[in-house]
Amino acid sequence: MTENDPTESNAALVFPSDFLWGSATASYQIEGAVREDGRTPSIWDTFARTPGKVLGGDTGDVACDHYHRWQDDLDLMAELGLGAYRFSVSWSRVQPTGRGPAVQRGLDFYRALADGLLERGITPSLTLYHWDLPQELEDAGGWPVRDTAERYAEYARIVGEALGDRVRLWATLNEPFCSSFLGYGSGVHAPGRTEPESVLKAAHHLNLGHGLAVQALRSVLPRDAQVGISLNPGVIRARTDSPEDKDAERRIDALHTRIFSDPLLHGGYPEDLKRDTARVTDWSFVRDGDEAAIHQPLDYLGLNYYTPTVVSAPVEGRPAARNHAHGVSEHSPWVGSEQVEFHLAPGDRTDMGWVIDPTGLTDLLLRFSREAPGLPLYVTENGAAFDDKQDDSGAVHDPNRIAYLRGHLSAIHDALGQGADVRGYFLWSLMDNFEWAYGYSKRFGIVHTDFETLKRTPKSSARWYAEVTASGRLA
Repeated sequence: MTENDPTESNAALVFPSDFLWGSATASYQIEGAVREDGRTPSIWDTFARTPGKVLGGDTGDVACDHYHRWQDDLDLMAELGLGAYRFSVSWSRVQPTGRGPAVQRGLDFYRALADGLLERGITPSLTLYHWDLPQELEDAGGWPVRDTAERYAEYARIVGEALGDRVRLWATLNEPFCSSFLGYGSGVHAPGRTEPESVLKAAHHLNLGHGLAVQALRSVLPRDAQVGISLNPGVIRARTDSPEDKDAERRIDALHTRIFSDPLLHGGYPEDLKRDTARVTDWSFVRDGDEAAIHQPLDYLGLNYYTPTVVSAPVEGRPAARNHAHGVSEHSPWVGSEQVEFHLAPGDRTDMGWVIDPTGLTDLLLRFSREAPGLPLYVTENGAAFDDKQDDSGAVHDPNRIAYLRGHLSAIHDALGQGADVRGYFLWSLMDNFEWAYGYSKRFGIVHTDFETLKRTPKSSARWYAEVTASGRLA
């Protein structure tokens, strides 16, 4: 056994010595300060302030107040021994209208954040877009219109020029599936629209925006910068081996995964996806040259995983079951395949109701290891929400989260052992925060946030994770 071999030693699972251990957050979920230093509303500000859209009427106006407490948060990351921190940039903090020159005060915040990480020996990992489109661009049509992709490339260039000397690990988009299918299909995410054709237009323009942004970044970043994207591909499993259920699996895999991975990795949209959605659109919004523009060389692929999805063929005469872990809505996000049934898999669940199944993560890593040989992989999000509470001493013990993390890190180790080139892991999330349409009701953090006082308290899982990252071993 060599130092870099992911093999077992004394019952411990040993990870490569250069494996990158990190944690992740997103701008709207933690920053707050939504009206400061020139920042204007994003679609999530508007959505959260719309009655009935977010549980409890919660907003990200204050969130974790990271905008003012970032130095203390970085000290906490250093205390926990994080090797990397994945954060996202608020587009409307940097470019309030989504057009024109940048607001330097906004860029200065991210410059200082990156500098603070480097001073503490933590690798900055920057995501350009984690769902918070400037509201002015949404008012002009949002992601279903082509201009948004072009504006996004300009924004990417601005951030690349400002932080390229500090940040080496870049992601264009986080989970474009959620931005398009949940934002424009089921309406459970901002901007809350329910327009089937707009889903597919948004998906395409997010893909195109990615490709144009990669080109813009390459033109301004140093040669050693690593540019990729973070997807949340579905781990779709047919309920039975019947041809009908297998076809349901194929349909949802096309919508959840291949609508993004095929043009990104292979240069074109899958033909079965076009056939499945022919009654929704003729795909004429895809112009000559678009698929080539999307198909840019990548330095890595980020994969987010939480839970698998079980599907079956529709049953005539009854409404489709929609237990698909993507929020409750009268409107299906699965355009062209609305009648496919979704089922709750057996097993223990997180506080989100998501089944805990680490095998899905191994399957996902091996799938893309086969599909994109030679392309390094990162797990850019993985974690669990549980109903964490402080005891009388103020401590937070979360053995269920530790068990979850141990299982999923073991699943990564399994993938490494089978040849997958996995370079790192970003735990979701660093701290409890604004969990989108669930407001502050769901806690994903390894650090407890008291949303009244905003005090941070590392949970048992944070101490456990620090031991894993320090040793590179999973006991």
